[in-house]
Amino acid sequence: MAKSKKSTLDRREVVKTILAQRQDALLVTGLGSSCYDAGTVDHPNTFYLWGGMGGAAMIGLGLALAQPKRRVLVITGDGEMLMGLGSLATIAVAKASNLTILVIDNELYSETGMQPTHTSQGVDLAGIAAASGFKHAKTLHSLSEVKDSMTTIYKTPGPVFLDIKVNANRYPLSIRLRDGTHIKNRFRESVLGAKAFD
Repeated sequence: MAKSKKSTLDRREVVKTILAQRQDALLVTGLGSSCYDAGTVDHPNTFYLWGGMGGAAMIGLGLALAQPKRRVLVITGDGEMLMGLGSLATIAVAKASNLTILVIDNELYSETGMQPTHTSQGVDLAGIAAASGFKHAKTLHSLSEVKDSMTTIYKTPGPVFLDIKVNANRYPLSIRLRDGTHIKNRFRESVLGAKAFD
């Protein structure tokens, strides 16, 4: 198993580039850095998972099945995705055509001390997704590849899986929304309208 090449791609730039084209797409974030990244371009259609490690992809699947006319994105990290690898098989079997999983892969467990994850040793998340039955699975290393993937992210019938290799840069950990009840209620109202609370 070959080690992966180190990326120079900046995670915040990647997330901002992707979410600049989100329109009415729904977003579920994994824990930690994914929440902070998405929080820099906050939107009511974002469900911040915060501490539920390993569950982002499956929550995304549930949302995609419940909202089949909306595109659903999951933005999570490599450590969180490694913990939830079994979800890739379930997602592929469910054939959620409106679901895109985006892994922001810095090859580190950023939230617990920057220990290397298995992707630093060559574990191929896109390969695992492809072997599980994802219709489209790829690893990206440059911003031009990310920009070229916008149609895939938002329009290509899925499930879609993109592992986006980024550098190890860290950012200040600040965001407005951390209250779980508020995040849930705001998201429900945005997706379902005021009737969600009737």
